Amino acid sequence: MKFFNKIILFSTLTLSVGFVSCTDYLDKSPDSDISSTDAFKDFHNFQGFTEELYNCIPDFNCGYWTNSWNWGEDEILNVGIDYHFGYKVDQGDFWGWQREFDGWSAGWMDRQKASDFNPGSDRFGHSLYPGCWYGIRKANMGLANLDKFSGTDEEKNLIAGQLYFFRGWFHFELMQYFGGLPYIKEVLPSDQTLTLPRMTYKECADLAAEDFRKAADLLPIDWDNTTIGAQTKGKNQLRVTKIAALGYLGKNYLWAASPLMAKGTSAGTYDYDADYAKKAANAFGELFQTIDNNDTPFGLLPWAQYSENFVTSGENGKMPGQTKDNSITEAIFRGPVYGSGWGSSAWGQAKAYGGSDINDGGVIFLPTANYVNYYGMANGLPLNDPESGFDKEHPWKGRDPRFYNDIRYDGCRLVKKETTGADDNTKWRYADLQTGGLFRSETRGSRTGYFNYKFITNACNKWDDGYGWSPQINIHLPWMRLSDVYLMYAESVVAATGDAQSSATTTMTALQAVNKIRERAGVADVNSKYVSDPHKFMDEIRRERAVELAFEGHRFNDLRRWLLLDKYPYNVKTSQEFLRVGAINPTDPTQDAVSGFKEAQILKRDFSAKHYWLPLKKADTQLYVGFDQNPGW
Repeated sequence: MKFFNKIILFSTLTLSVGFVSCTDYLDKSPDSDISSTDAFKDFHNFQGFTEELYNCIPDFNCGYWTNSWNWGEDEILNVGIDYHFGYKVDQGDFWGWQREFDGWSAGWMDRQKASDFNPGSDRFGHSLYPGCWYGIRKANMGLANLDKFSGTDEEKNLIAGQLYFFRGWFHFELMQYFGGLPYIKEVLPSDQTLTLPRMTYKECADLAAEDFRKAADLLPIDWDNTTIGAQTKGKNQLRVTKIAALGYLGKNYLWAASPLMAKGTSAGTYDYDADYAKKAANAFGELFQTIDNNDTPFGLLPWAQYSENFVTSGENGKMPGQTKDNSITEAIFRGPVYGSGWGSSAWGQAKAYGGSDINDGGVIFLPTANYVNYYGMANGLPLNDPESGFDKEHPWKGRDPRFYNDIRYDGCRLVKKETTGADDNTKWRYADLQTGGLFRSETRGSRTGYFNYKFITNACNKWDDGYGWSPQINIHLPWMRLSDVYLMYAESVVAATGDAQSSATTTMTALQAVNKIRERAGVADVNSKYVSDPHKFMDEIRRERAVELAFEGHRFNDLRRWLLLDKYPYNVKTSQEFLRVGAINPTDPTQDAVSGFKEAQILKRDFSAKHYWLPLKKADTQLYVGFDQNPGW
């Protein structure tokens, strides 16, 4: 990310209090941070101040040597890896998101003390919880000093739009995990005792919506088309835009409409707040109208470049999210890459997907068999539909194309280079994932019968060195991409109207939105038998989210807001057991036959109502009356 030249006229936050908490960032005097009011006098200086907010965004997929961010029923770690939060979630230990209970500083939500938070270039130094409180205070300081700004209306709007967006975004990210919190809209004085009570989720959502709405009205569709942005044309891809603000306006409303946020843990999984769902649908509809009516770079990447959303290789460490020629951008909101960029992917995350015997890595993130089942057939039907054509004797045949893109199954080629002699790799070239197979080690291979290949290439192994210096593989996931918005739009329309054929603000129906995502992948449209019943159609939307957004960090929060986290089968993780019939077909493993195809339960997650929210830090809940702990913790 290349920003405007910065003039940072403020000092790093330093604390003199004896505790570590969110309030460390909320009760300080502005003079302790800003050395001069010159920081706000013109666009050059004010933008330098504002751009530190981008560096408060954590890199959740490369914030540690290997990083865990999939905490639903989608993924499981190899046996022996117990320090990632994904493992702790499986045990019901939700305290593990906090550094005090981590021990390895491996979590992307809370890696450093609040007093040590510094939005610099070190990828290990960024995490969500301290970064959000830091960013909220900084955004409020900027908004409080807008009257000191001297410049054009365009310049002032660009500054204000970014500040409103980030104030809303930092609050929203905290709300997703912890529920209603104090919504901070001013710079709190240092000489007053905090008395800010926790608000309800909807109260917070309403205030976040105000910020996102203001941001959407102030920000440009494309920074390249502004007078200021023209100075850095072609290098503005990571700046927040009107599209990002509308996307989060809709997401914020949809979350408020969702069963958990709208009506609590006693609600049913289809029990939405229709009014908030309508607001969400209208915001998403406005987003699509804006894209359709203007010359914008936003669109769905062609299927041939689908993987460019998540990973680039051999492109000099280029950030994923757009086509190779930058003509189409699917990523709506991304954070910066810290440190060496592609190097942070190469030396950690890229080695965590193919098994230790071929990748020389210790940590392996594995798709669960129950999650792989969401990948239906190319004809658009789910596996359990009697008309799907799914054949347990040929389970890899005729599947959704995204299955072949994301999942490595038995018989897939894993190593391209062929070596002999002392370094003979013959037995490692193809995935032997049948029960008892070479790659079915619980510690060094797959305990589920599958590998995740969504974020790497089949050159990522020690023989092809696809994660080495020359390929420069870069794994980087967006916080929001356009396909996510299509599916949120469909969900919000159905939640508001109960009708898959309805629309909002735009002529596109909920059904058309889902089908647009399927068509890009080469999957048939939603079958008519799932369209007329709103619950069946909602189930298909949810299955589509599971497939399209697989392993991108959405599933845990989706299960929570749908009130499915503690329900069977969403609370179990399984392996795929089978025996191969005959030899591997090296040219087309989809044709391979198997016998005894069945699932075996690996674990069951013992969750209750309290697990729908993460526990707040104990130190924070003891600071003042009103900042109460989440129920059950």
